[in-house]
Amino acid sequence: GRMWAYTVGFTVLPHVGGFLGWFLNRKDTSAWYEKLKKPSWCPARRVFPVAWTMLYTGMGYASYLVWNDLGGCSSKAIIPMGLYGAQLALNWAWPPLFFGARNLNLALIDILALDGLAIGTVCSWYPINRVAALLLLPYLGWLAMATCLTIRIWKDNPEQKPGKSD
Repeated sequence: GRMWAYTVGFTVLPHVGGFLGWFLNRKDTSAWYEKLKKPSWCPARRVFPVAWTMLYTGMGYASYLVWNDLGGCSSKAIIPMGLYGAQLALNWAWPPLFFGARNLNLALIDILALDGLAIGTVCSWYPINRVAALLLLPYLGWLAMATCLTIRIWKDNPEQKPGKSD
């Protein structure tokens, strides 16, 4: 019975920060976001909640697999779960930086660091549990698109960068 609770807990955890990020930044963001210059390949807004629900579920379940294979909170878990926790924190920080603070500079720095930590997570997980590492590949793909999108929005909306005035 206890393993079932751990499985659900680990699987739900990424959704908590994702939901909080959406909830705290849901006001006034649509008008601001709609005014931003975005590339033609930017996904429709309705795609994001569906994509993140699937990605967070896979990521959360994968984290459970690694944690379980490492015997729970052991010294062997410090680096692989630490990388996971750090990338999850940066993942959760992006919406408040981008939508809340509307700070494209910090959002860009955040997502670039997130990319490195997410890749590090996959690399550290692969020798422990290949299925868990493979479950993160769609996340890495989505992050690649999100990073390119953040870079393009950052480049194409210079008036949105703090400290720049034309």
